[in-house]
Amino acid sequence: MLHSEMEGENRLHRILGPWQLTGLGVGAIIGTGIFVLTGVAAHDHTGPALMLSFVVSGLACVFAALCYAEFASMAPVAGSAYTYAYATLGELFAWIIGWDLVLEYAVASSTVAHGWSHYFQDFLNIFGQKVLGKESLVLPHALTNAPFDYDTATGAFVSTGTVLDFPALAIAAIMTVLLVRGIRESARVNSTMVIIKLAVVMFVIGVGAFYVNPANWHPFAPFGLAGVSFFGHTIAGQTGAGGEPLGMLAGAAIIFFAYIGFDAVSTQAEEAKNPKRDVPFGIIASLVVCTILYIAVSAVLTGMVPYDQINVDAPVSAAFGHAGLPWAQFLVSLGAMAGITSVLLVMMLSQPRILLAMARDGLIPKSFFGAVHGKFRTPYKGTIATGIFVGTLASFLPLRILAELVNIGTLLAFVMVCSAVLVMRKINPTAERPFRAPWFPFIPIMGILTCLLLMFSLPPENWVRLIVWLAIGFLIYFGYGKRHSVLGKSHAAHK
Repeated sequence: MLHSEMEGENRLHRILGPWQLTGLGVGAIIGTGIFVLTGVAAHDHTGPALMLSFVVSGLACVFAALCYAEFASMAPVAGSAYTYAYATLGELFAWIIGWDLVLEYAVASSTVAHGWSHYFQDFLNIFGQKVLGKESLVLPHALTNAPFDYDTATGAFVSTGTVLDFPALAIAAIMTVLLVRGIRESARVNSTMVIIKLAVVMFVIGVGAFYVNPANWHPFAPFGLAGVSFFGHTIAGQTGAGGEPLGMLAGAAIIFFAYIGFDAVSTQAEEAKNPKRDVPFGIIASLVVCTILYIAVSAVLTGMVPYDQINVDAPVSAAFGHAGLPWAQFLVSLGAMAGITSVLLVMMLSQPRILLAMARDGLIPKSFFGAVHGKFRTPYKGTIATGIFVGTLASFLPLRILAELVNIGTLLAFVMVCSAVLVMRKINPTAERPFRAPWFPFIPIMGILTCLLLMFSLPPENWVRLIVWLAIGFLIYFGYGKRHSVLGKSHAAHK
């Protein structure tokens, strides 16, 4: 049934090879994680222990990635974890994870657009000063940021004096137009930007290493190595002014966002030339490469700048400004913009394909979300809707809220994927598995446990937001999806 969904007029083009898929994975992973969230995590939660946070998050992702790779090789169609849950856990669980993936990809895209905006503004400032010889190039203050932010010192929300983040809105609109045009054009643009940002990341590591002051790594873990809470009650580690957990594990939960790109590879399975071989390769290869680079960049960043002086919005470029290297700050800002743009492209590429898979199953309106453009062969209506949603959230919500909301949704999706591997191995042990997660059942069980640990390490309000989001999803499912479900109609016809 899953494979038959790909046939007919709504099919997508199979044009992506293993290295293009790896490029999409690297494109999704390296970007906001390195260039933006390192600042939030190090400044607010971890200090130099950010290096260990990346190790913990990377380990959790390894477990989840192996489970993703197994399912991607079994069900090479659009839809990522939603499709895998549909095949193993049934329609209701599939709806939960599909609705959760909307939270992951759409809100992740908003977070990325916010990060892009601040590097763009940093770039304008440096360009005006160093190239044009002016004091600076700045946008009107009202258009530079979300209208409110969270103050970690007081644990309260404060006004920023702005109206909206216009650059974030603009980049979301540009990406929407590009993605409507087609996957081939998008992959070409992404490949170019991946090359640029990898070069900049290597530059940050190579040049920044000469400006590392080992004294900045002491104390190594000023907030401790823990930071675990259980529904708002800290059970291990320090607590911030707003009740949020602090420490290395709390930081790992925040920067977990930096790794979510690997599962975006699986959403392109229907457009892969040989998905059973190429998708697992792309998932695992992109994850390994990026983990190594993350640890190196976090070591350099916390070595160049004392953790409590790290810039939250544009930490990497600001670190070179702190070191008295304005030319390097200019170069890093330019590279960060390219890197973050590629992340935004892949995230906004993935979301409409989740919606396409859900529409094919009748859970959301097929006439809208299942529509594929006659010429471009892209789910264009879903892409436009995604662009509007992303632009709106990026314009009005601050980085800290967006990043944490994405993480809890992503972690829940990973828990369900790892659970689905356990279920599928039990109920259908003889199914063809071109790629098998090794060391079963250790890998999926550890994936579940590590992701749950990180979920409990997030601030308590994230659980409230997740529950509200899921409640809205249940209303949509029982109000529309269940009555229009292809599976439900099929069962009714056979009664």
